Amino acid sequence: MGSPIWQKSSYSGSSNACVEVRVVDGLVELRESDEGGIVLGAAVGAFADLLRTIKAGELDHHA
Repeated sequence: MGSPIWQKSSYSGSSNACVEVRVVDGLVELRESDEGGIVLGAAVGAFADLLRTIKAGELDHHA
């Protein structure tokens, strides 16, 4: 079996400038499509918490 396949956001459309994600050995890995050599890893639970925080707008800053 090969490496897990990177998936890009459905919000990216046909653009190549997007964030890609995959799960490897219980870690969520993220990379920017145009900088594929730079990979950020996070525990699944921590990533889920981050997504909940973003969706709740808790990181939005209004000047």
